[in-house]
Amino acid sequence: MLSIGNLAERTGVKVPTIRYYEQMGLLDAPERSAGGQRRYTEAELERLAFIRHSRDLGLSIEAIRELLRLSRHPDAPCEDADRIATEHLAGVRARIVRLQRLEGELERMVAHCRNGTVGECRVIRALSDHELCAGEH
Repeated sequence: MLSIGNLAERTGVKVPTIRYYEQMGLLDAPERSAGGQRRYTEAELERLAFIRHSRDLGLSIEAIRELLRLSRHPDAPCEDADRIATEHLAGVRARIVRLQRLEGELERMVAHCRNGTVGECRVIRALSDHELCAGEH
C-alpha cells in the first residue's frame, strides 16, 4: 500500500492533483489507514500513471473518463478508443495550424520593428490596430 505522498512521488503527480482526480471520479476513493491516511494499491498507481500520460497528451477529463471506462472491458472492440484519439488528433492539428498563423504574424511584427521609440513601435501599433496584421490569426 502506498501513501498519497508515495503515489505522488512515483507518478510525478502532485498531491492536490491526485485529490482533484478523486473528486472528478477518475480515481476511486482510496482505503484509509486506522489513522485516516489514504492508502493506494499498485492498481491505483497504474491508473494514475494512465491518467497522467493521458493529460500529458492533452486529453480532456471527459475523454480520460471514457477511456478508463473502456479499459475495464479488455475484450471489447477498441473503436471508441480509436474515435477519441482520432478526434483529439484533429483538435491538435487544428491548434498547430492556428499556432503557425500566430507564429507568422509575430515574425512579421518583429521583422518590421525598427528599435525606435514606443510611439513608432510596429509591435505596439499592430496590437492596437488589427488592420496592420497580414490576416486572421
